[in-house]
Amino acid sequence: MAGAIVFERTGGPDVLQWADVRVGEPGAGQVRVRHEAVGLNFADTYFRTGLYPAPLPSGMGVEASGVIEEVGADVTDFAPGDRVTYTGSPLGAYSTERVMPTDSLIHLPDAITAETAAAMTMRGLTAAYLIRRIAPGLGAGDTVLLQAAAGGVGLIVCQWARLLGINVIGVVSTPEKGEIALAHGATEVLVGRDNVAQRVRDLTDGKGVPVVFDSVGAATFESSLDAVARRGLLVCFGTASGPIPHIDAMQLAIKGSIYVTRPALADYIADPAERAELAGELFQHVAAGDVRIEVGQRFPLRDAARAHEALESGTSIGSSVLTV
Repeated sequence: MAGAIVFERTGGPDVLQWADVRVGEPGAGQVRVRHEAVGLNFADTYFRTGLYPAPLPSGMGVEASGVIEEVGADVTDFAPGDRVTYTGSPLGAYSTERVMPTDSLIHLPDAITAETAAAMTMRGLTAAYLIRRIAPGLGAGDTVLLQAAAGGVGLIVCQWARLLGINVIGVVSTPEKGEIALAHGATEVLVGRDNVAQRVRDLTDGKGVPVVFDSVGAATFESSLDAVARRGLLVCFGTASGPIPHIDAMQLAIKGSIYVTRPALADYIADPAERAELAGELFQHVAAGDVRIEVGQRFPLRDAARAHEALESGTSIGSSVLTV
């Protein structure tokens, strides 16, 4: 038996309950993983509220790290004792151990702790595909706008961009978060969401920026769109404040032949070779100390409901993890 967080109905954080669950034996192509740390992501709240549908009752969470305890038949790339991390798995990461397919697993280097891995696998791979796949043409001297610059993904993007010589104008909600974003590589910070587009154009001689990274969604979509330079790109990779509005294609032309994309991490790590390449680059930067992973909040796994409350309050900084 294992301990796990489950929910039988959608709703607020109070629907998350601790339960004893049967783990079972790994089947063909599966392993049993003993978790050492569990990642907490804003997308978890979408499953809890029903924005992302899930069959009920259900487990919670898609990201964790730990050690393989047992392997099933036909498993050749992993063995008992291997340290692994994963993201994008079937729901159920909020647990002390579980059986899962090997498709999502990534070998974890010794230089990276389980807590760091749980705090960064989804966020780090998101930052990796944003910078290395969505906008691979960005380089030294370019400037981007980054909404939620002091969040888990934001702090990684700031640091990775700095390594490439890319200037980041970060939007944050408080002066304190602004200081944190600057300490992690942001070039400029804008506190508050008022007049963001105009402030960006003031900083760029009226041109706007070639790329905007926006994980906030509904509340920032219009200002992000207005900050994009002619023939630039708006990347809407999250919906923390709600889904983005329907897009008027003619407005994209009027505003300067702008491109808009709504990518999903799953499509950038579906190929094992590409996932390994992105993860390898991420792990290399973290192991070298060039990208620091900030764990701003820690909660016992049993307190997942309280963790969700903190996540939705908007007060968290950096990444959050559930300790096992």
